[in-house]
Amino acid sequence: MTRKISDIFKEKDRTCSFELFPPKTDEGRSNLMDTVSALKELEPDWFSVTYGAGGNTRELTMEIVDEIQRRFHVPTIHHFTCVCHSQADLEKILDTMKSKDICNVLALHGDPPRDVENHEPGPDEFQYAYQLVRFIRSLYGDYFSIGVAGFPEGHINSPDKETDARYLKIKLDEEADFVITQLFFDNNDYFDYLERVNKLGIDKRIIPGILPITDYRNLLRFCEICGAGIPRRVHDIFSPLDGDEEATHKAGVEFAVEQCNDLLKRGAPGLHFFTLNRVDPTREILNKISM
Repeated sequence: MTRKISDIFKEKDRTCSFELFPPKTDEGRSNLMDTVSALKELEPDWFSVTYGAGGNTRELTMEIVDEIQRRFHVPTIHHFTCVCHSQADLEKILDTMKSKDICNVLALHGDPPRDVENHEPGPDEFQYAYQLVRFIRSLYGDYFSIGVAGFPEGHINSPDKETDARYLKIKLDEEADFVITQLFFDNNDYFDYLERVNKLGIDKRIIPGILPITDYRNLLRFCEICGAGIPRRVHDIFSPLDGDEEATHKAGVEFAVEQCNDLLKRGAPGLHFFTLNRVDPTREILNKISM
């Protein structure tokens, strides 16, 4: 049976993990498995695979998770959203996961389909991630190790950081096991977040999400969508390099190495890399830090 993330935590104080996304073509999928093979050499504790807006990659996500676990024998987290899914849909998908020995999920609300304006949940759809966590636990007990998302700067739809921290507590009170954060570039945001949630009695692992910067313009667009802040220092470093792929890559590795070393020095329980389906610069970063 595949190892659960919660069991890995019993053995390791720090973990290292890599996030992937489902490619849109058969060639992309073949290339992804080559990427997984190379990333496995870095000895990750697990991989994770994202789930498209409105669940539009649900079959592909599960196929990739299943293939990674069968071929490479590395636990893999199946991102799982409740948006646009009825409860019957959710149960059917979870049953299929269980039949494939997929026992780790990241329970998320998720984004609605991009072509749907003013999406409203149906009468049999959950509105919040905590409802999905509760649903999984009520039907499957402790079969699944369940992670949830955390937002060091506050969720883009949350009125303030304190409210966002209370939302996290609600998810964890439904017996989620751990937290993976959204990307951030100022480590003080992460440690301020820990301080906020610790005051609420939260003591589960909150693993920082790391995005190596490889494209300045794409970074601007992505952070605008997800609500992550970009510190002035990031603009000062990467704006002059815009269009110079090699220089941006080098600066991105240097920035991430500094960020990761500081996180680990100050007690972070590991690192979760958003690899963008690339081996480098994640490999270069890990070669320059000590986990």
